[in-house]
Amino acid sequence: MKVRIFTLGCKVNQFESQAIVRSMQEKGYAPAADNEPADVTILNSCAVTAASEQKAVKLLHRIRREDPGTIVVLTGCMAQTAGENNKSLADADIIIGNKRKGDIIPAIDKYIAERKKLRQVEDFSRADEYEDLSVFDFSGRTRAFLKIEDGCNRFCSYCIIPYARGRVRSSSLDYIRKEIRGFAENGYKEVVLVGINLSSFGSDNGLRFADAVRTACEAADIRIRLGSLEPESMDMDTLRIFAEYENFCPQFHLSLQSGCDQTLRRMNRHYSTAEYTEIVENIRSVFDNPSITTDVMVGFAGESQEEFLQSAQFVEKTGFARTHIFPYSRRPGTAADRAPDQVSAEIKKKRAAIMAEYAERARQRFLNAQLGRTEKVLIETNSRNGLYEGYTPNYTQVFVDADESFINKIIDVRLDRREGDHIIGSKV
Repeated sequence: MKVRIFTLGCKVNQFESQAIVRSMQEKGYAPAADNEPADVTILNSCAVTAASEQKAVKLLHRIRREDPGTIVVLTGCMAQTAGENNKSLADADIIIGNKRKGDIIPAIDKYIAERKKLRQVEDFSRADEYEDLSVFDFSGRTRAFLKIEDGCNRFCSYCIIPYARGRVRSSSLDYIRKEIRGFAENGYKEVVLVGINLSSFGSDNGLRFADAVRTACEAADIRIRLGSLEPESMDMDTLRIFAEYENFCPQFHLSLQSGCDQTLRRMNRHYSTAEYTEIVENIRSVFDNPSITTDVMVGFAGESQEEFLQSAQFVEKTGFARTHIFPYSRRPGTAADRAPDQVSAEIKKKRAAIMAEYAERARQRFLNAQLGRTEKVLIETNSRNGLYEGYTPNYTQVFVDADESFINKIIDVRLDRREGDHIIGSKV
């Protein structure tokens, strides 16, 4: 049988999609080619914003329209949070929540036998355990993802994800060691550790996040990078442990959300701008040439123009290497959705454009500071005009004159000049 999978959303979803594909291949399924119908089509969905859900619904409709004979399986966060009577999901034959992605194959078998629509969505509980999913292969990518944590206990006032993913659940260190070695044996040069609230790893089983990173760095001669992090978990002891390892990549994606203390309190974030600044300064004192990247929300409920400008100025002052900017999206069931003084879509759009200007000035300063350095670049793909694209340890994008033999190799590159938003380098 032929299977096709679509993945929306975060790196955790990308990892889980690969795990689903691997398990199905072990059961005899084969990937469907682009131009052929699939016996089974899986949509691994996202629910972090209203736009994410709309995108998933549109994709469900398109799958059903373009391949009417396929068995449509909906899983992921939208499958978990959508109500049982949600008519927009009518194109799905099977709906499986986040709690048991390993049950997809038995559900398909049951649907084939009975030809009755299935909905297998279980509520999360505090007793839930981490569901180990193995991948080892990421379909030709030079960078792999490894999920080591699931769930979130924070309940930020705007976020639906704790309801979509449950409470914090951590993998074992043995699992991390085994998976990293598997990736290394398959030729990968870099692995990104990911999770729903990655830095909360170990809070449920007596371990620390530093234990996970240490285990990953020691498991194989392979670069270890971190996914998105909550800033207050990056204390000095943790940072010093990271810095012990040459294969640790000093890129820190510290979720900010707002650079205004009043807004942070309404968001139920667990730090102030002063604390955030101290964490950034600590990172820069421990590591040589780290990068700090972030997410920033504009137009949160109750955000005044003055609060927005405070946030924009904080973004520029902090000097982020890259800033992901997005308008606040109301999520039914969250505290922020019920809050007064909601900001209009028009104002959100204007603020996003203004925030981008502040963020771009910070990014330009960061890129200029990279020029003249020699960095170890993992070459990933042939991108344009005969140049090959790669990334430094701090995730600076570099284009270098190379050839096919350099793909998936780490080489020394001198960062010579900028061309727009990119850096052009030369092999050393």
